[in-house]
Amino acid sequence: MIAVYDVEEKRVAKMLKLFRQYLNWIQNSVFEGELTEAQLLKLENSIKKIIDSETDSVIIFKFRDQKWADKKIIGKEKNSTSNFI
Repeated sequence: MIAVYDVEEKRVAKMLKLFRQYLNWIQNSVFEGELTEAQLLKLENSIKKIIDSETDSVIIFKFRDQKWADKKIIGKEKNSTSNFI
């Protein structure tokens, strides 16, 4: 999965800390990795406790199969990961 968020500055540190517990940091507010359905549900519930649903946004892209996802980096890779979905 790939997750991205856009939250007000005062919530950025909390979101970063939360997402790093579950996924690999790629670059500013972007994370990737694999989660079980239970882990995803727990993450989603934690997100809802942090964000202001009127101003903040979190988008989660789920891939059903690894063969449908390719990763290509152009320019500097901010944080190298070897276990991309």
